[in-house]
Amino acid sequence: MKKPLTLIAVTLLCAACAPAANTTPAPESTATPSAPVSLSVSSGPQAPGGTVPATIGITWDQASKDAAMEVAEKAMADFARPGTEEKQWANELARWLTPQATADYSAVDPANIPASRVNGPAALSVDETNGYGVRAAVPTNAGTYTVQLLRTDKEAPWKVNRFTPPSS
Repeated sequence: MKKPLTLIAVTLLCAACAPAANTTPAPESTATPSAPVSLSVSSGPQAPGGTVPATIGITWDQASKDAAMEVAEKAMADFARPGTEEKQWANELARWLTPQATADYSAVDPANIPASRVNGPAALSVDETNGYGVRAAVPTNAGTYTVQLLRTDKEAPWKVNRFTPPSS
């Protein structure tokens, strides 16, 4: 009988030391955001009143533009080969791609690509404040593809991050 009384005493002592639960509801917040949230670059500035970051030493020159156009055209030519065997197509295309794009395009069946040839030179859409990326419009027999190119610094080669097919 002594053990049960000791257990009861210890239990009561522990219960007395434990903090009581707070059952008071939290007050409702009446705070309003100071500015609307921007979810994409094209819908407005990410920081209201902020400035566009500098290119950190990467400026656009004709050599950068020429190199981007050349990569866009050559990469599109390697992409637009629907008759090529899948493994060969992926391996040959990979030399132009970022690591993420290599992973993304590794499962693509080239037979599903409607374009089979490049019809003309690429036209760049340059953002002078961004020396790290550019978009190129590349005409093909299936319409104009947009090719997104990225680089990690001025001396790094341009790499394709995305091929976007014509919208119509």
